[in-house]
Amino acid sequence: MDLRDPTFPEHLKALPERPGVYLFTNGKGQVLYVGKAARLRDRVRSYFAQRADLPPKIQRMLSRAAELEVILTHSESEALLLENTLIKRHRPPYNTRLRDDKTYPYIRIDLQEDFPLVYFTRQVRQDGALYFGPYASAGSVRRTLDLLKRLFPYRSCTKPITGKDPRPCLEYFIHRCSAPCTGYISKEEYREIIQQVIQFLQGKAEAVLARLRRQMQEAAERWDFERAARLRDQIAAIQQVLEEQKVVSLKREDMDVVALAQSGAEARAEVFFIRQGKLVERDPFALEGTQDEPPQRVLAHFLLQFYQSATFVPPLIVLPLLPEEADLIAQSLAQRRGGPVQLLVPRRGAKKRLLDMAVENAQEGLRLQQAHRLADEDALQKALAEVQEALNLPRLPHRIECYDISNIRGTDAVGSMVVFVGGKPHRAHYRRFKVRTVQGIDDYAMLREVLQRRFSRLAEAYRKAPHLFTPSNTPPEQEAWGIVPDLVIVDGGKGHLSAAQEVFLQLGLSTDFIPLCALAKEREELFVPHSPEGILLPRGSQGLFLVQRIRDEAHRFAISYHQRLRSKRQTRSVLDTVPGIGPKRKRLLLRTFGSLKAIKDAPVERIASLPGMTLSLAQRLKEAL
Repeated sequence: MDLRDPTFPEHLKALPERPGVYLFTNGKGQVLYVGKAARLRDRVRSYFAQRADLPPKIQRMLSRAAELEVILTHSESEALLLENTLIKRHRPPYNTRLRDDKTYPYIRIDLQEDFPLVYFTRQVRQDGALYFGPYASAGSVRRTLDLLKRLFPYRSCTKPITGKDPRPCLEYFIHRCSAPCTGYISKEEYREIIQQVIQFLQGKAEAVLARLRRQMQEAAERWDFERAARLRDQIAAIQQVLEEQKVVSLKREDMDVVALAQSGAEARAEVFFIRQGKLVERDPFALEGTQDEPPQRVLAHFLLQFYQSATFVPPLIVLPLLPEEADLIAQSLAQRRGGPVQLLVPRRGAKKRLLDMAVENAQEGLRLQQAHRLADEDALQKALAEVQEALNLPRLPHRIECYDISNIRGTDAVGSMVVFVGGKPHRAHYRRFKVRTVQGIDDYAMLREVLQRRFSRLAEAYRKAPHLFTPSNTPPEQEAWGIVPDLVIVDGGKGHLSAAQEVFLQLGLSTDFIPLCALAKEREELFVPHSPEGILLPRGSQGLFLVQRIRDEAHRFAISYHQRLRSKRQTRSVLDTVPGIGPKRKRLLLRTFGSLKAIKDAPVERIASLPGMTLSLAQRLKEAL
């Protein structure tokens, strides 16, 4: 709200009598003052009703203020927490301390201990420990501690930890403690849990989630699904808590965010239920019969079937893409709702970020779901046998290597090599290649370069001592480049197969010695040398699922490397053009925000609050982006 607007007094009257936070800013957007109120309308109007009676500091603040912003909260205690957070974030010049002088409770963690505790305190000392707060009440701290115990298995007992106790307590068996007292967990592993607690309390929950997602992926790849499931549940619990605690603004809307992940004959929908601006629940739904169906059609079927039995249809449904017959679906949902329903595909902003999170959850859930299907060793062996039979291989393809190329119009071109051993990903042998010799758009030449670099050393060693090369399961790690694969897959069609054959011919490698094939995505056809016709594995077969998964993994690995290089190049080119942004500030910006997009989306005041940054420099940076 513009304080200079003639209609501003009417806007004041329209403010809700609700708890919340208000911010006064100057003409440049700098936050001058942050306050909280049990009833926003009464508190904000008091600044203008008896201005002469206000403290001189507040009068000076009002003389500089140009805009007023309000944020609703559910309670005065939540407003207090948000006020404190905003003061720390914006460092407004007219906020010197909290306006309530009682002793607030804190959470204390002493990292000087071998096995730190996480506990309630009202005493803040300069003793080297970490303190988090202040919290609005003792009840708030206790609820937070209860939440932390549900999310992170740290100890709550105060007894000395020797690691020699004969058995753990009950909390270990209900997954509320990692039992350092018995030696079940090392000091380093326990401190890793405490670091996650600290990051969560610092508001760096995304870093915690990234670490847990990585651990979950690693557990799934090791087929340790019990641990992967625990980590998945922990991730889901943290995400739900984050969204439940999110403070919303005046626009408190109801909506569902629907994401879709699809791979072959399997698909997974993820629905985030947003009520009054907060995430109250999330549910995954497995879909069948999606093979060869475009995502628009899959999404249309899901929406109609899901909302037919739903007890509530929101006025807004956020989607990654519009379904087939979107208008008819919207009309059908509107009839069920008894009011209009909008199907929205966001391109930017908060809804896009929320949709991205839902999509990520759907993709991770689908990957774990697919991994479960392959968990059974018999299914793996069956898959390998089906591939061997379909391609007429001389031996079971115990080690399969797959290659893919990723670039945009020839820029930041990269190649990937992924390795599956016994039907399972062997990440230690994954390799990335930055294409060096190819200019412009030529996927075939890029593939030739990658394969040349991979197999040239193997070919040289083979020429010197062919008798040493016999298929083996998994040679020692240091011999990774010298391993003979049982099958090489290239992502693409006949042209990619021909490019790979050229490399093998130049290197003197026979496709009888190293079997070779290409997997074309359009019809999931496998092409082999000296055969004009493609090979189709049965739809829904374990063999098809395995080669699809290997191909998709190679594609993911290549894309992630390409995106990293492109982001690095774009970040370098943009940040380096802004006067005043040197190497030190550039590192600070990237370390704080993580990416160019995050810097672009950040408020100018947040950027200006960083050490060494100024408001004018932050504004120049935003203009450049």
